[in-house]
Amino acid sequence: MIKIIQICLLALFGALVSNICLAGSQIEEPLSNSVKALMQRSVSDRAVPKLTFATQEEGGAWLNDMSQRLQKRIPDQEHREDFLRTLHYEATRAGLDPQLVLGLIQVESGFKKYAVSSVGARGFMQIMPFWVRSIGANDHNLFLLRTNLRYGCTILRHYIDIERGDLYRALGRYNGSLGKPQYPNMVLGAWRKHWDYSRSESWTNAPRSI
Repeated sequence: MIKIIQICLLALFGALVSNICLAGSQIEEPLSNSVKALMQRSVSDRAVPKLTFATQEEGGAWLNDMSQRLQKRIPDQEHREDFLRTLHYEATRAGLDPQLVLGLIQVESGFKKYAVSSVGARGFMQIMPFWVRSIGANDHNLFLLRTNLRYGCTILRHYIDIERGDLYRALGRYNGSLGKPQYPNMVLGAWRKHWDYSRSESWTNAPRSI
């Protein structure tokens, strides 16, 4: 009986550990005027989010595939598809693979819109509030879907540029854990295990809005 209880406790612990989100804590650093201006323009974008694929069929296939994978985490279909369209637009606009961003969100917040970390990082992509003061506007709400994804993708792009394309180090910066392997490995692992898309090459082709 004791052994059965021990096994059950271990199984419960394993389930809890598997659902832990490794929320980020970007470190506030001074930005050059040129970089600050570029990031400010990026977060102020007001264009309507749309999927951009070479063909409408490719866009529909991606949306359907990702929607099925995300269903348990975001049960409402309308909200789920709005999330995916917005994510694809913001990621592609920033020159990021949307599937990578999905992996990052899985690790950062577990797809919880109102997640708040112990250090105050907010929303899907766990954005630290100092970014609003640094590159945004006072009325920017980091819990709004598009605002959160826009900031997150802009910040990750900034870190990739700083690290000259080194995604491993850029992810470490994003999480405030530069030089430590746990976070980059978790994001890349989530990307490959849960969000890898065999036709993902299509997102780099000449876009057509749908």
